[in-house]
Amino acid sequence: MEILHSKILGEGQPFIILHGFLGMSDNWKTLGTQYAENGFQVHLIDQRNHGKSFHSDEFNYDVLSDDVINYMNHHNIDSAYVMGHSMGGKTAMQLATSHPSRVKKLIIADIAPKYYPPHHDFIFNGLSHLDFNQISDRREADDELAKHIKDRGIRQFLLKNLYWVEKEKLGFRFNFDVLKNRMEEIGENIFPNAIYDGPALFLRGDRSEYIQPNDFAEIKRHFPNAEIETIDKAGHWLHAENPKQFYEKSFTFLNS
Repeated sequence: MEILHSKILGEGQPFIILHGFLGMSDNWKTLGTQYAENGFQVHLIDQRNHGKSFHSDEFNYDVLSDDVINYMNHHNIDSAYVMGHSMGGKTAMQLATSHPSRVKKLIIADIAPKYYPPHHDFIFNGLSHLDFNQISDRREADDELAKHIKDRGIRQFLLKNLYWVEKEKLGFRFNFDVLKNRMEEIGENIFPNAIYDGPALFLRGDRSEYIQPNDFAEIKRHFPNAEIETIDKAGHWLHAENPKQFYEKSFTFLNS
């Protein structure tokens, strides 16, 4: 059995953080350090096919949730606070509804329990134009990506996935082929009858379209004790766009 790669920060109550699609544990290092400085043992996890974790052709929320359970068992964690953003939020929902006794409290960042149609085609189109036989540094990669992805923030997020496969040879940390071919899985919903009645907090960006007011009833159906709060001046990457308010709201919930 392969165990997910992680960075573990601090000592105290176990707190597992799950990144979004094409992300990695490093995306949460700054906030993770804050939680770690205030009483939590923070586990910044790379999900399968992402970061430094193992690659696999299997990719759906069942196996992503099982990966976290295997990780917890490996690290002797009976139960933990769990937070997930976007795809990581869906993994966290699946985990909490399938194994409620393992989740003390649940925080979901900008994703609802519903189906989302595939919408990452333009990203994979841009990434597919990166020829690492020709590109020798991140600046050249950014120049090429800019022809296909205009948003600099998205490009910088994607470029964090580049690493030196060998001397003078760049590559992706994520499993490009599997993730491109399994895009449909990213939008899948949790099971229709899935319920977690523990404490839950759903945080939405006021500039994001991922959680709409008409999703609130469905959130409450699956998570009857959920609180829903809005982060100001933030889109889908709400934890990066307004980290101060994100930290304050999440930390208050964790300690309530």
